[in-house]
Amino acid sequence: MKSSQHTDTPVAVEECGTLYVAFELGKASWQVGIVLSGSRKLSRYVVDGGDIEAAWKVIRKAQEKAQKRLGLPVRIVSCYEAGYDGFWLHRELLARGVESLVLDAASIQVNRRSRRAKTDRLDLEHLIRVLMRHDGGEPRVCSVVRAPSVEQEDARRPWRERDRLVEERNAHVNRIKGLLHGQGVRDVQPRAKGFLEQLKTARTGDGRAVPANLVVEIRDEHERLALVDKQITRIEAEAKAARTEAKAGSMAARINQLIELKGLGPVSAQLLVGEVFWRDFQNRRQVGAYFGLTGTPYDSGQSAREQGISKAGNGRAREMAVELAWLWRRNQPGSALSRWFNERVGTQKGRIRRITIVAVARKLMVALWRFLEHGVVPEGAVLRAAPQR
Repeated sequence: MKSSQHTDTPVAVEECGTLYVAFELGKASWQVGIVLSGSRKLSRYVVDGGDIEAAWKVIRKAQEKAQKRLGLPVRIVSCYEAGYDGFWLHRELLARGVESLVLDAASIQVNRRSRRAKTDRLDLEHLIRVLMRHDGGEPRVCSVVRAPSVEQEDARRPWRERDRLVEERNAHVNRIKGLLHGQGVRDVQPRAKGFLEQLKTARTGDGRAVPANLVVEIRDEHERLALVDKQITRIEAEAKAARTEAKAGSMAARINQLIELKGLGPVSAQLLVGEVFWRDFQNRRQVGAYFGLTGTPYDSGQSAREQGISKAGNGRAREMAVELAWLWRRNQPGSALSRWFNERVGTQKGRIRRITIVAVARKLMVALWRFLEHGVVPEGAVLRAAPQR
């Protein structure tokens, strides 16, 4: 299927032409939009979802046609929004010589009317206009996602799985407690040894034995809980073994370096290194922005106010940063950051403490980045006598 649409595009450069390609990705189908620099014609194609060969066929055909028309080499620049399809398409396009960009969908400006038309066709046209503007020298028109390598992406799977398993474990525990609480059985610990034996002798609030079908349901739930516990234990053991055998410059070595600071443990250090500190940051502003801990001022006309932090970065890392800020105050009371917090908050409670701890989180993440990159220990921080492995 093919149709044409007119759109604005930069003038073609003299050395070579540029073929702009945008993908609107769906599970069932992909829409591919193609525009040649210097042309106003947008060609649209629809291929089966995931069929890279069919998409590449129409792209190559358009490239060959453009080269004949211009009599010059034609480079291919493509983009798609980060989402369900991950980064495999990006890597495949790079391998085929395409200048591929993965765009942050939240960074692309849209019409702010309360009711606006939104279809895959319109999204494709908008996406290719954004691509052409970005390639034409407007870097702020959108944010480009830095795609991790296959190894980096795979290396962070274990602790992401652990986080999911911990949530699942809590759900199983709460389910068992809820079932027993409905019978008047309180203060049970489903993860304690001998829980199933205690279940046999447990009595309901009115003195009866726990009903037989309920016992079967609780045993099944407990069996799933035991399996989740086993998987969490395996992941943690593998992570510990990796830290023990860490090579210089590896992610495991960086985790060990963070653990040297009192207040950081294996889980928090592993998350920070895997989610954040595998990247190359140029300055502290980039660090704060990635965590989504930078301010968002509103200053227009006579109105000027601070809207709070952007929350535009890595949500998982931001949550850990704030949690570590609270722990830092407890475990590093003599550090400059803890003293800074105490001087500004004093004995105040409530909202002012929550606002200030976010500032501590941002400062702490910058300090940890400097500690990893340059070995600068946060001012006043205490190192462990023997790093945990």
